Amino acid sequence: MSAFSALKLRHPPLPSPLPPSSFRPSSSLRFPLRTVSANVFTSSSTSLAATHPVISRDEGLDLYEDMVLGRSFEDMCAQMYYRGKMFGFVHLYNGQEAVSTGFIRLLEKKDSVVSTYRDHVHALSKGVPAREVMAELFGKTGGCCRGQGGSMHMFSAEHGVLGGFAFIGEGIPVATGAAFSSRYRREVLKEQTHDDVTVTFFGDGTSNIGQFFECLNMAALWKLPIIFVVENNLWAIGMSHLRAASDPEIFKKGPPFGIPGVHVDGMDVLKVRQVAKEAIERARNGEGPTLVECETYRFRGHSLADPDELRKPDEKAHYAARDPITALKKYLFEHDLATESELKAIDKKIDDAIEDAVEFAESSPHPPRSQLLENVFADPKGFGIGPDGKYRCEDPGFTQGTAQV
Repeated sequence: MSAFSALKLRHPPLPSPLPPSSFRPSSSLRFPLRTVSANVFTSSSTSLAATHPVISRDEGLDLYEDMVLGRSFEDMCAQMYYRGKMFGFVHLYNGQEAVSTGFIRLLEKKDSVVSTYRDHVHALSKGVPAREVMAELFGKTGGCCRGQGGSMHMFSAEHGVLGGFAFIGEGIPVATGAAFSSRYRREVLKEQTHDDVTVTFFGDGTSNIGQFFECLNMAALWKLPIIFVVENNLWAIGMSHLRAASDPEIFKKGPPFGIPGVHVDGMDVLKVRQVAKEAIERARNGEGPTLVECETYRFRGHSLADPDELRKPDEKAHYAARDPITALKKYLFEHDLATESELKAIDKKIDDAIEDAVEFAESSPHPPRSQLLENVFADPKGFGIGPDGKYRCEDPGFTQGTAQV
């Protein structure tokens, strides 16, 4: 049964009260976030313990390589941060790799991804080279934003990464606009090649703010090719999701707008991939938006500045035992999709790529002062550039406050 078949796109009928027997735990977790109606959540038909493979050998190796790349990259980021190579806040993605990989590896290059402040791995999954992401974290010109974005603002027009956004919810309207652009170009401008899809990622805390609801309404109203992906890691910084939401079942926020809502185990890349595949297909075929809640867990604190003292040790240990990379590795072995030597070769390839990324970031130059005001002022004769065409910041009096403006 399809994960979406129980819901109508527009104005689904109000469900009748369901008896307790029609509810079941959202997963086999010891710490389930909620109970989920079987009438909505049907994405459990595929799991890492399935009898028959639901992926090919090449697909399995690609999923493994992408997840290991994300994990290894973030581990190296932690090392570089504590060595003083990175500054500001750095938010790592460890533990949530199944969500990024499950969705983004199904996208085409022309499709768009909009991220949050936890954006390094989304950029990597979409194809931004590890060199460019690492150099951006170092604040160097070799970065994907020439060192001006940093950890929370990864952007690459070439790869369809429309930005990481530091403030929660900021990226959702941008993603909605990108999806509107796709439909407008296809249906109004008759550019038939524009069937691209936009995927916007955000956390459980964001699901309580106004921009989220406004954009759900717009996306449903205009039937936009967008997928709203909630990376529900159960904690909004130090606030438990159960304490912050009047109704913790985020996927239920879709149907009132006529949008299918699906809850999926975000620690299982194959379950995520199954739901993502159908949501992407719906969007590309003009069937409109989908809201997907991925219940996942971050293995580190909110940021590298967070001592992570609020979450209970047994809770953290429980989810660590459900490591999505370990689970996928086991699945590949059990279904004869990979050998130990093949996975070790991938691990070695990733280690070399991460080392290369660090060396590249180290050797890349810092941005020149002349770059400071680029892309800030639209008027070339404005504050940033003087009548002589030179940058005002190059005037020695600029930083002394004596330059004539």
